[in-house]
Amino acid sequence: MKVIASSLRKGNVVEVDGKLYVIVTAENIHPGKGTPVTQLDMRRISDGVKVSERYRTTEQVERAFVEDREHTFLYHDAEGYHFMNPETYDQVAVPEDIVGDQAPYLQEGMAVMLSLHNGTPIAIELPQRVTLEIVETEPTVKGQTASSSYKPALLSNGVRTMVPPHISAGTRVVIMTADGSYVERAKD
Repeated sequence: MKVIASSLRKGNVVEVDGKLYVIVTAENIHPGKGTPVTQLDMRRISDGVKVSERYRTTEQVERAFVEDREHTFLYHDAEGYHFMNPETYDQVAVPEDIVGDQAPYLQEGMAVMLSLHNGTPIAIELPQRVTLEIVETEPTVKGQTASSSYKPALLSNGVRTMVPPHISAGTRVVIMTADGSYVERAKD
């Protein structure tokens, strides 16, 4: 469907020269003299190449129809990561490059938002927070100030993070999936 360039926002998917791009940033520029333009920074979905394009604000751009739907994570094998649509029970295999560095945070039965274009997965969004267990961490040193010092810890998914000194091995903690940072001790 054709839309005017100025209406595009971050996260929209557009089709340029038969290829799909996801918009990273969209900025409308109104110079004092001349025609206003829309500056788009985009990432090509097929290979991750970043592209910068400029359109007149009234120019028509082909916006791809993307369907965002909740899916449940099932398992991982040689084909990729398998998800199931909880409404239709259809299964979708998502390639490893789309999941990327979020893979360690996937847990069996986790609900994620999957973006599909003509039935092909193009993007995945995990929940903001995930609860994991601390497998190993250094013992607390007496007299250490608790306010600013964090110590390294290894999570049950194999990712390393920094936790406050009072956290010990076996403690369940809440972690941000975006950057792997510690939020709080789990309340379960």
